Amino acid sequence: MRRTTVLSALALALVTAVGGTAYVTRTHMVREAAARHSAGTLLDTVPERGTLRVCTTGDYRPFSYRDPATASYTGIDIDMAENLATSLGVRPVFVATTWAELMDDFTAGRCDVAMGGVSVTLARARKVYFSTPYLVDGKAAIARCGDKATYRSLDAIDRPGVRVVVNPGGTNEAFAKARVRRATLLTHSDNTTIFDEIVAGRADVMITDGSETRYQARLHPELCAINPDKPFNFVEKAYLLPRGDKEFKEYVDQWVHLTTHNGTYDGYAAPWQG
Repeated sequence: MRRTTVLSALALALVTAVGGTAYVTRTHMVREAAARHSAGTLLDTVPERGTLRVCTTGDYRPFSYRDPATASYTGIDIDMAENLATSLGVRPVFVATTWAELMDDFTAGRCDVAMGGVSVTLARARKVYFSTPYLVDGKAAIARCGDKATYRSLDAIDRPGVRVVVNPGGTNEAFAKARVRRATLLTHSDNTTIFDEIVAGRADVMITDGSETRYQARLHPELCAINPDKPFNFVEKAYLLPRGDKEFKEYVDQWVHLTTHNGTYDGYAAPWQG
């Protein structure tokens, strides 16, 4: 009888200990999760602040354009930024930046998200999170329509005497410096007027994203996009998010997924596609 009592007591103690351990473990996990959540995710701080700070260059139509006369922004990603802000119950505040300063501005915490035709690169991915991509793109050429047949390949562009104009600080410059060796590279700092250099005959060709070549060809009847559907490389567009804030990234990823499948993104893009 005594042995049975002792064994029962031991079994009860073991169950209590195991149950207690499980309870302590669960409690510890809940506290850890709460501590991580309260550490300051933008998913909480943006609604508390009442604004979503959006870094954008304002010089890259059809994604982001800042009118110098009115200082107002338009573009596919400007509409998307407003939609994201609305989903969070806040208003967007657009923070001006340049392609050369974009990463420094973003990592310094000047904005919560960067939008405006930003290409996914591994160099950028070392410093920030990228959202789920919303567009597949690639580098293509744009030139005067009379020269369209001349610049159908990189080899045809990369020849002595050809003047390739490039805007500094972004993936266009990086691509041109890596792939153009024999042609002359001309740097033009104003991305809103860079295509005028080709129209005026001061440059022969530019290599940029296929989406931009299509749009700029619409703006400039003298220019033709060259094989934008068969680009020189593979590029994806996504939104820059702060590294380490997984809760905010998960939210933005879900928002990107929904807006690119329910017609929202296509509706914003339609007016820019003619």
